[in-house]
Amino acid sequence: MRSVLVALVLLVACGGHKPVPKRLVVEGDLGSWKYRRFQGPLLDVEVWIEGNKGEAYSASYITSDAEKTGHIEDKDVVNVTVTSYEKPDGVVRETVKLARRLAQEKGYQVDEEKISGVRALTIKGPAESWVMWPSKRHVVKVGGQGRTSVPGSVVESYGDRYPSKLPGGSLEGPLPPGPEDKPKKGEDKPKYDPNAPTPNIDNYDPKKVKIPEKKVETDDPAPEDKPDPKADPKKRPKKK
Repeated sequence: MRSVLVALVLLVACGGHKPVPKRLVVEGDLGSWKYRRFQGPLLDVEVWIEGNKGEAYSASYITSDAEKTGHIEDKDVVNVTVTSYEKPDGVVRETVKLARRLAQEKGYQVDEEKISGVRALTIKGPAESWVMWPSKRHVVKVGGQGRTSVPGSVVESYGDRYPSKLPGGSLEGPLPPGPEDKPKKGEDKPKYDPNAPTPNIDNYDPKKVKIPEKKVETDDPAPEDKPDPKADPKKRPKKK
C-alpha cells in the first residue's frame, strides 16, 4: 500500500501522464461515463498515412442514467477511437489535412479549440459532434452521432494519456511537415565523379582554396585593342 502511495505522489510531483492502456482505449468507467463495449483491431483507419500502417481500437461509454434505466439513445453514448501507427511520421500533418478537407465539405463546421486543456480539432456535422487530435504515434477521436457536444471529462481523460501535438493555428497556417518534406538519403547528393568532382562551396578553407572570380562581360575593348596614349598619333593603328 505504501509503495502505491509513493508512486502516486511521484507521478503528481513530476507532472507525468497516465500510461497508455494495453489495448489503447480505457476499458473502465470514466467518472459518470460507464464503459460498455470494446472493438479492435480495425484496419480501416480514418487518418490514412502512406508508408505508415495504422490500427484502430475503439471503446463505447454510456451515461450512468442510461445504464440505470436501460433506455439508451444516441445522445447517451460517447465513442472513442484511438489509432496507433508504426512511427510518428506524418501523423500530425495527415490529421490536419483530414480536418481541412472536412471543413470544405458542406454541412461540417471545423474549428480549433482547447477542451479541458487539450488542444484539439472540433468537427460538427448534421446530428454529430467529434473532437480529434494527434499525439506522436496516435490519433484520438472522441464523440458520437446524435450529439451536439463532446463531454470534456472524456477528452481530459484521454488527453492525459495521449498529450496533444496539434500546433496552434493549424487550420489556417502552413501544413505541419511530413515525411515527404524530408530529403531521402542520397537524393540530393550527386554521385561522386573523380574526373569532375563537385566543389563544396559551403564548407571550404579560404586560406587553402581560391575560388575563381566570375568574369563579367562588358562592351569595353580588350586591352590590346585600346590605343596607347603615349604612342605617336601618326603611328596608331587605324580603326577597322
